[in-house]
Amino acid sequence: MKPILFPNLGLEFNINQVAFTLFGKDIYWYGIIIMSGIILALFLMWRRTKSMSDIEKATTKITWNTITDIVLFMLPIGVICARLYFCIFKWDYYGAHPEDIFKIWNGGLAIYGGIIGGLITGIIFCKVKKIQVFEMADFCFPYLALCQSIGRWGNFVNQEAFGAETDSFFKMGLFNNELGKYVYYHPAFLYEALCTFLIFVILLIVSKRKKFSGQVMFLYFMLYGIARFFIEGLRMDSLYVGETGIRVSQLLSLILFIVFFVAYLFKRTNLRAKLIKILRENKD
Repeated sequence: MKPILFPNLGLEFNINQVAFTLFGKDIYWYGIIIMSGIILALFLMWRRTKSMSDIEKATTKITWNTITDIVLFMLPIGVICARLYFCIFKWDYYGAHPEDIFKIWNGGLAIYGGIIGGLITGIIFCKVKKIQVFEMADFCFPYLALCQSIGRWGNFVNQEAFGAETDSFFKMGLFNNELGKYVYYHPAFLYEALCTFLIFVILLIVSKRKKFSGQVMFLYFMLYGIARFFIEGLRMDSLYVGETGIRVSQLLSLILFIVFFVAYLFKRTNLRAKLIKILRENKD
């Protein structure tokens, strides 16, 4: 593959998608990068559980054992849902080639599918184990943002998830074999990697001084929703709602932002209690 160029930054990267070959099977950097993000997140979660007081552990029922248990369920289900989400919105192809649905090594994992699948799995797990859902979500979501930030560098290695052509300062040059020359694009992967890392930092800070259960999770969906909405508008490889021209991730990002913004206001201002009080007063 031709080098990836960032001419205004004076950077040039010669990267092979294959890291090494093991027993005749190619091991890709994409998978290594994603696993590195997961391992780092698990390490940080382990450190955090070790620093929790006994009272905090007893109150929330969040321990290293519960974290490892929930991750063992969420990871495989999240991957399956990420793949299904992608295939559903690419059904003109996968409906005609169902055998390719299982070939995830060829690419095609949608982060929103993974988040939805992981969230549903986490809710069920918490209900079964009698753990407070919002407390577990507040604990885990900062590290989800970190995993996303690291994982986006896998897109960089694969030369994918880039935006429209641009002449901006951060433009990224990819060699176009059909044109026989370099074409410069928005490095959408970089924008999202930086945004999600910033979200990770913000959520960690908020988690130490949160005012109510669920605050960290609500902030994640608000911050990521608005960031993804704008970044998705730059992407060249978006999934669309049928033939409408509406980008799936943009629509979902907007919905999530609105829903969790309203939920945040309700919880932050105790609006629900105030509404109930007003209704009771009117009833009397």
